[in-house]
Amino acid sequence: MNDLVFATMATSTAAARQALLWARSIRAFGGRYAATPIWLMIPEYIERLPTSLRLDLDKAGVRLLAFEVSKEELDFPFAGKTIAAGFAEYLAQERAAILVWMDRDSLIIQEPEVLFLPDGKIFGYRPVDHTLIGSPASAPPDPFWDLIYNYCAVDAQHIKPMRTSVDEKMIRPYFNAGMLVVRPRRKLLQTWSANFRSYYTLPAFNPFYEQDFLYRLFIHQAVLAGTILAETNPQERHELPCLVNYPLHMHASHPESRRPEKLNDVISLRYDTMADEPHWEETIPIDEPLQSWLYEQRKDINLI
Repeated sequence: MNDLVFATMATSTAAARQALLWARSIRAFGGRYAATPIWLMIPEYIERLPTSLRLDLDKAGVRLLAFEVSKEELDFPFAGKTIAAGFAEYLAQERAAILVWMDRDSLIIQEPEVLFLPDGKIFGYRPVDHTLIGSPASAPPDPFWDLIYNYCAVDAQHIKPMRTSVDEKMIRPYFNAGMLVVRPRRKLLQTWSANFRSYYTLPAFNPFYEQDFLYRLFIHQAVLAGTILAETNPQERHELPCLVNYPLHMHASHPESRRPEKLNDVISLRYDTMADEPHWEETIPIDEPLQSWLYEQRKDINLI
């Protein structure tokens, strides 16, 4: 059994190119985890990836794994990711002690030793960056969160407030779905996937979707919160350091006390839509050899 498996999802050629950059970062900077298995989950009917890209993924040691998802589900924000994460966890149950699920627009910058969960912990996470549709700890849950807690059968004793990473507000647990670390045998991501598929089309949520698109955009993350609260107790959850899943696209607004001086200080990051900007590396100082590596890799993968 492997110590760790890294997994992400891609639904297009452009997405698979980002996944290739992510995989190469693991191989280049993963340290003792550089040879860890890497899985790229793809829908069964995905457009055929260019042969050259498939060869590059293979050369990086990326295993392509197909999962079942309908086109209707893929049309709903982040439904595909939720379903892919559940299937990746199912495959990892007998193959890895730890599954690290990451969004494809991520990079590993340093050896990710902190991702190996301590004994007794089954879920590693970062809080969400901003409150948005989150549930403020200072007020009772609103009707949306009442629905989430009721459908997921959340025990109120498992709700321990957390602080968001960028706007620094105290909210009820609301986990950033951009990076999740789990012990696969506890089936947390499979339960998340099953819950999401059961709940997101329920008529009870339609008024919220109509009220604000953010509810539609983030219900996958709300169901994740409900699932984790129902399936774990606070002692089983492990908040990862702030330099994990660092939101580079929010660097300017990130609290100064936890803002890295240079990109090399980060363990892992997400760059979001910054990939569309020609000089996003200039957002933060970068020491060599990372600076040249980033430029050369993005150019080679056609992300510049």
